Amino acid sequence: MKTIGFDTEKYLKEQSAYILERVENSDKLYLEFGGKLIGDKHAKRVLPGFDEDAKMKLLATLKDQSEIIICVYAGDIERNKVRGDYGITYDRDVLRLIDEYRAYGIPVNSVLITRYQNQPNVDIFMTKLKRNGISVHTHKAIDGYPTNVEAIVGENGFAKNAYIETTKPLVVVTAPGAGSGKLATCLNQLYHEYARGNEASYAKFETFPVWNLPLKHPVNTAYEAATVDLKDVNMLDNYHYEAYREVAVNYNRDTEMFPVIRRIIEKISGKASVYQSPTDMGVNRIKSGIINDEVVCEASRQEIIRRAFSVENDYKKGLADEDSLRHMQLILEETNLKKEDRKPVLIARHYAEKVQSRMDDTSLQAVVAIELPNGKVVTGRTTSLMDAAAAVIVNSLKSLANISDEIDLLAPMILQTIQTLKKDDLKSKVPTLSANELLIALAISAVTNPTADLAYKQLDKLTDAQAHSTVILNSENEQTIRMLGIDITNDPVYPTDNLYYN
Repeated sequence: MKTIGFDTEKYLKEQSAYILERVENSDKLYLEFGGKLIGDKHAKRVLPGFDEDAKMKLLATLKDQSEIIICVYAGDIERNKVRGDYGITYDRDVLRLIDEYRAYGIPVNSVLITRYQNQPNVDIFMTKLKRNGISVHTHKAIDGYPTNVEAIVGENGFAKNAYIETTKPLVVVTAPGAGSGKLATCLNQLYHEYARGNEASYAKFETFPVWNLPLKHPVNTAYEAATVDLKDVNMLDNYHYEAYREVAVNYNRDTEMFPVIRRIIEKISGKASVYQSPTDMGVNRIKSGIINDEVVCEASRQEIIRRAFSVENDYKKGLADEDSLRHMQLILEETNLKKEDRKPVLIARHYAEKVQSRMDDTSLQAVVAIELPNGKVVTGRTTSLMDAAAAVIVNSLKSLANISDEIDLLAPMILQTIQTLKKDDLKSKVPTLSANELLIALAISAVTNPTADLAYKQLDKLTDAQAHSTVILNSENEQTIRMLGIDITNDPVYPTDNLYYN
């Protein structure tokens, strides 16, 4: 059973009260949401017990007072940037988010396309939104943003970008990912609110880094590991210390930007800012929910290792640069961690070597090892019938159901029929069954086969299992495994030299 280190209810109670306090101090609060509003899987991993939808549930309690603006950077749509934890592009994620927000009863005011330059793919996306009844706005890039305060708060700055009409006292500004222009949107709205004679304010809903945990606490280090591509570095908030003689942790972008943001807010409002530090701007009560620091620390260390594998894989795929790779290596050294400290890693590698030694084939052997929530590690390798991802799922379900290895969950005839369909009718050059295909076959067999049904009923027990693959999995297998709730890493090696099928 998973050990809990975080109390979500306690955290939500404190966080909600603090947000309401901010709302009551102004006519309207623009609240920038850092991190994921829905499906915050990073927080769930480093804070065992954290509800990945906690922030959304918190907002649901304030739904009568709030509405949402979703920002998305035009360049991310144009280049089809993918959200890693879901494997979908940012434009598709915007659609997913709208559906999720509506399901919670929180109105979506509009979608804002930031730094818009008439990109063709962006125009298509905007048309799709409009035809589905979604209000869409665009903002152009502002010359001199964010450092040239006089230009920003002027006729060629915020004044030229449209004001988005809002009706609720709490306006949540969110996005599919970082770099979407949430801060600029909030400041743009503040400018227009004050131009209309309204007293509006800005705050940031923070999750990480946690300002009142030590700088090198594993939770904060795990955040730095998760954002190496953004070049984020945790640091002490000197502004906060000078103002309050209290140590606080923030990160480089917020700390570097604080003097400029404060000047912009003061220029807009015509009065001194209430904020003395970047930490002041944040609404962060994460520490209040930590009930077992040792559990949280260990979970965070494991997340650092997972991130190390992720960066290596992104580098192999051309998605990360050498600076990110070096930064991640430094984080491992500073925390005295090795990638092999992740339990399934060496087991998967050793089994692959063992299989390799018994075969004449010199091609790389794909093996996946899964550490089940009960602590047992199960392996699976690619065979003529199924790939390693499918094999390890079968073997894990057998283990959880106490079914003997000698018993077939699926009749070989069924698997061969599916293979024939793939190879002869669908003209696939990869006839082995994938994890997704295996699960569909298992679900169908469970209707008439009691043993298959017993195994099928174990699927929910794979949630929070830890896995490692000796090769880079294809996107279909990776997403299937993640959808099962399994956290998987892999060595940065392709299984073959085939560029397309890798």
